[in-house]
Amino acid sequence: MAVRDSSEPHRAHDRTGTRPIGVGVLGAADIAWRNALPAVQRCDELRLVAVASRSAGKAGRFADRFGCEAVDSYSRLLERDDVEAVYVPLPNALHEEWAEAALRAGKHVLVEKSLTVDAEAARRLAGLAEARGLAFMENFTFLCHPQHDEVRKLVADGAIGTPQTFTASLGIPRGGGDLIRYRPELAGGTLRENGCYPLRAALLHLGDDLRVLGAHLRTDPATGVDVAGSALLADGAGLTAQCDFGLEHSYRNTYALWGSEGRVELDWAFNPRPETRPVLRLQRGDVREERVLAAADQFQLTFAAFAAACREPVAHRHHAQDAVRQATVMEAVLRAATR
Repeated sequence: MAVRDSSEPHRAHDRTGTRPIGVGVLGAADIAWRNALPAVQRCDELRLVAVASRSAGKAGRFADRFGCEAVDSYSRLLERDDVEAVYVPLPNALHEEWAEAALRAGKHVLVEKSLTVDAEAARRLAGLAEARGLAFMENFTFLCHPQHDEVRKLVADGAIGTPQTFTASLGIPRGGGDLIRYRPELAGGTLRENGCYPLRAALLHLGDDLRVLGAHLRTDPATGVDVAGSALLADGAGLTAQCDFGLEHSYRNTYALWGSEGRVELDWAFNPRPETRPVLRLQRGDVREERVLAAADQFQLTFAAFAAACREPVAHRHHAQDAVRQATVMEAVLRAATR
């Protein structure tokens, strides 16, 4: 892997924000085709420059659709001066390698979840980004949807009393066996594929002092990856979080906070479509209320947040810190499940 190592801290070429930031993509992934690159094109702060794939045909199809250049090598994309930031939607097993390569090449980095379940690797990447003055984010787009701010405001205003329990579930039906999520050599499995979402939501609502009390992962002997799992967590005050996830389940995508006086719940908590108006359910005593919230494009909002971090990396260092906390929780779940 021959990638130029930029030893000096990165300085944004344009601090005024008037010129879009040049973005390159490492990997011709389905999520990039369906969601990410259309969002990049809708973000005025970013300009899609090139897509790299080890398959020239795949790179060419992306270039034709999105009006950018095709590159047949990840390393060559990182050598381009017109690429200031990279989006990394590669398989999980390649995230650490190419996120590090991008940072060493002086590029801001947005890497798909799961960054890693190795907390030490996450700390090292975050430290490298900080040392070089670069933005570093893990791509949990749901965090940018305003429906979660509505939940947090209700809780802060006492709508459910004192919070007692957080529950979250994300399960999807079984797909074809050739999918990356069923390939152990590419770090597939439900914990990295979709279990990371309920765990990240628990961090959002319960805070950073979460500890893992127990966990279980069920492995499919045919594929060698975990296909179902649950984790029980608690914060320092004893507020618990129950997170459930799986790859061979009827579809479920929700979380709820249950308090001393009520309960608030979101459907489509993690991946509503841009045109979807999410429904928030609030129950307090015998009174039940449904609130239809505004639609939002969480992918576009995420790339706008990434652009802001590229403009002012120091002011947005919390993104890298969040990635480290997430990796720490993920590692603890895996450790508890294998005991």
